[in-house]
Amino acid sequence: MEKRKALITGITGQDGSYLAEFLLKKGYEVHGIVRRTSNFNNRDRLEHLTNRKKSFDDISGPILHYGDLTDSTSVKKLIKEIMPDEVYNLGAQSHVRISFDVPENTSDVVALGTLRMLEAIRDICPKAKFYQASSSEMFSGKPTEVPQSEKTPFHPRSPYGCAKVYAHNITVNYRESYGIYASSGILFNHESERRGENFVTRKITRTLCQIKLGLVDCLSLGNLDSKRDWGHAENYVEAMWLILQQEQPDDYVVGTGEMHSIREFLEEAANILGMKIKSNGKTGKDEEYLDENGKVIVKIDSIYMRPAEVDVLCADYTKAKNKLGWEPRIRFKQLVKRMVEHDLALAQKEAYVEGKEKEVGEKISSSIKILLEFAEKYGIKLPDTKKWNSEEN
Repeated sequence: MEKRKALITGITGQDGSYLAEFLLKKGYEVHGIVRRTSNFNNRDRLEHLTNRKKSFDDISGPILHYGDLTDSTSVKKLIKEIMPDEVYNLGAQSHVRISFDVPENTSDVVALGTLRMLEAIRDICPKAKFYQASSSEMFSGKPTEVPQSEKTPFHPRSPYGCAKVYAHNITVNYRESYGIYASSGILFNHESERRGENFVTRKITRTLCQIKLGLVDCLSLGNLDSKRDWGHAENYVEAMWLILQQEQPDDYVVGTGEMHSIREFLEEAANILGMKIKSNGKTGKDEEYLDENGKVIVKIDSIYMRPAEVDVLCADYTKAKNKLGWEPRIRFKQLVKRMVEHDLALAQKEAYVEGKEKEVGEKISSSIKILLEFAEKYGIKLPDTKKWNSEEN
């Protein structure tokens, strides 16, 4: 039987890498679109999926193609070349805070990029099933509209959210106008060990681990009190696949049904690391978190504040539960624990490289030393782990 073909935009991102992994296990032939200007470090997320055996030509894993959602010619060329059975449109400028700085680019990629993909499918491959990655950022987050379901009105509070609303609605339009199998997953916040380090959750776990080992002094954040519905991306890509396996196309909210603030995430991560931190009790940009010795560990920086904030997001995933049989498997505390443990291991390697064997511990130092010696002996280049604490809250 011929393998089903799947095309993933945004394959080098967090969700794209987990989805590629999931589909390969299902026996799919997986194709992914990569921009020529894409950061090569992002492709580390796919390294474990490439199995090089006897020769460089003998490779099993995702097949990567150069392309760009802002270029309709390349999109149509790839659709014609691959003729996919399923298309997962995950590619985006997905950083909400940055979308205020680059609204035109965000709209071009997120909104018009979706339109270009739908047009290519309609013209060339109309039997393909299309999945649109919609977002909880399409909602206003007002307390009177919580939890949010498929019936909750949209009221986006960022250029990213506005672009996602257009992409969502054009997906519905092509489904109703042209009979294309086009569905959307309205996914609430989903994080993981593969999350980009300029997103607030990963920024917290990454930097706290570095602070614990004496690699950096302080973590800068923005609004600590906005509440989000956080799940694990590995769990959510299964929902994406289930959405395209239904007899009829439709739209589904995917989340955990639990709310937690950024403050809770910060305190839980610190607790896992055994770091005793406490707020100074002040509000806004004057608030700080101090350790037990009175040293400032967390500062509030207005640069990470959004011009308009979505305060409260919580998913009502009843429809996904009843129709897809999907439920969240990884809850908040387990999510934070997994991310902290992953980033602590990275920080321990950094600390060893910088000569901080005492902070790392003798047992771990010995293990890292063996790893580094092995890498040097066989010419293996380990990832550069010194580009942290970047942009976003």
